[in-house]
Amino acid sequence: MNSHETKFPGGSKSRVNRAGKNIRKRIALPEDYDVLEEWRSAHRAVLNTFQAILRNRTKGISITVAQRHKRRATIIDKLSRYPSMQLARMDDVAGCRLIFNDIQSLYEFRKEFHESHFHHKIKNKIDKYDYIKKPKESGYRGIHDVYGYDVNSVTGRPLKGLLIEIQYRTKIQHAWATAVEVVGFITSSQPKFQKGDTRYQHAMALASEITARSKEDCNGPYPEKNGNELVSEFIALDKELSLVNTLRGLNEVDVEVSSRRNVILIISPDGDLETKTYRSATDALRNLFELEKENPGFDIVLVKADTPEDVRFAFKNYFSDTKDFVQLLEDSCTAQSGVKKLTRRTKP
Repeated sequence: MNSHETKFPGGSKSRVNRAGKNIRKRIALPEDYDVLEEWRSAHRAVLNTFQAILRNRTKGISITVAQRHKRRATIIDKLSRYPSMQLARMDDVAGCRLIFNDIQSLYEFRKEFHESHFHHKIKNKIDKYDYIKKPKESGYRGIHDVYGYDVNSVTGRPLKGLLIEIQYRTKIQHAWATAVEVVGFITSSQPKFQKGDTRYQHAMALASEITARSKEDCNGPYPEKNGNELVSEFIALDKELSLVNTLRGLNEVDVEVSSRRNVILIISPDGDLETKTYRSATDALRNLFELEKENPGFDIVLVKADTPEDVRFAFKNYFSDTKDFVQLLEDSCTAQSGVKKLTRRTKP
């Protein structure tokens, strides 16, 4: 190898996969985690390239664009949940999120983006990850595309083939997905990953169907149920779980986000949120890894968006912001069955 060339991040794909295998089996040595971090940090160049392309194409259009590095703990959890997954082929370590006003705008933009002329190659067939046409059983709706990074420069060549996920969702779908994340924060269940009390999973799946029909004239995971049936089932579960009241009663986290675009969001085990902001993406990534090592029980993620408002909107789950979802759900229940209001908190 030419002395000026750099090697594949982590040493080689086989070394990255071996590190992932050892981490999954819980026999990893410190050097395995070093390999993971080197490989993970290499995705910064991929993120920077794609966010620049996306921001250029969304300029002057009402589309929120944000990006994030997948959390270390989430990578490790995903390796555990998918025993056959090879770490070097994990396709959502780097992710860009686009949030649209409506489904038509989403599909139009995606079609134009697919027809764009650049070297990076889409890896999936057009409908493979279209969870609007075919919602997940959990109720998740949105679309994902996976691209392979293509670069021919000497310094960039080792990064060729690294994967990035582009995630498309509407504001309605984003409100639901945010609520699912928040439920995972405030309860011992994880409906996003089908863990814990299955009643939360079922309630959120019903909520997905209810809001999809009322607000976007399409279906979620229960197309066979009529409106009254959907709302009755949801209300019965809500009486057991007090889900809507809990979400309505959350205090939105009032933490300032500065105008610096690289933001680390830190949630303590007690649910307190702290933010750290950086001008330099390199400094932010370095500090991210340090914070993860120092605070193994914390939920820590590095995100980026154009403005502080976009950070709060694209990652509103970290700010316990479920106001939009509760209002959408109440309006949708009224539209589907005539129910005027869901259960309100009673004063002590």
